[in-house]
Amino acid sequence: MTPRTALRDPKQDRSRATRRRLLEAAVACLAERGWAGSTVAVVAERAGVSRGAAQHHFPTREDLFTAAVEHVAEERSAELRALPAPHREGRVPAVVEALITLYTGPLFRAALQLWVAASYEEQLGARVSALEAKIGRETHRIAVELLGADESVPGVREAVQGLLDMGRGLGLANLLTDDRHRRERVVAQWSRILEGILAQKDPDDHPAGDHPAHDHPAPAAS
Repeated sequence: MTPRTALRDPKQDRSRATRRRLLEAAVACLAERGWAGSTVAVVAERAGVSRGAAQHHFPTREDLFTAAVEHVAEERSAELRALPAPHREGRVPAVVEALITLYTGPLFRAALQLWVAASYEEQLGARVSALEAKIGRETHRIAVELLGADESVPGVREAVQGLLDMGRGLGLANLLTDDRHRRERVVAQWSRILEGILAQKDPDDHPAGDHPAHDHPAPAAS
């Protein structure tokens, strides 16, 4: 037994386990029942804990559901960061597919319910806006890393953001019907477009010893 193991507090371990069950149950309830049907009591029952225990961890309903969406988003980000680096020739399609999956699963459904509620629940609005800004920045950063994108090249940053925006749109389309087959075609086409954009080089980058010929400017476009 290591000193670290010996010092672990079983009560703290149980508390962390209870908190995790509540967070996962909250996301599942949001995805399945929507905001109106996802009360603290419903989540507590699904998690197998008392309502009092739920409120000990999360004093308000807003605390519970914003924490739940952030928790699962962080887990999904960790999964993305842990993806093995795909082979260079297949990197873009593999990364695009992984990112689109973010927007077609229960997390997106839960987040969408939270967005809708935040649009008319004043106490939720500021919290959800801040949460979404944080998740959006992290997802964009991970996308750039996975794609090996150079955002100093004009248009690359916008292309990556366009991919994420497209993912949200595909996720919305998937809410009402199984949009898998159309989504596969769109993802394949966008991957080809993105590969072309990412292959571009910064026009200000020149190999050593290769300098633009300032005395022979290119003809102006007509």
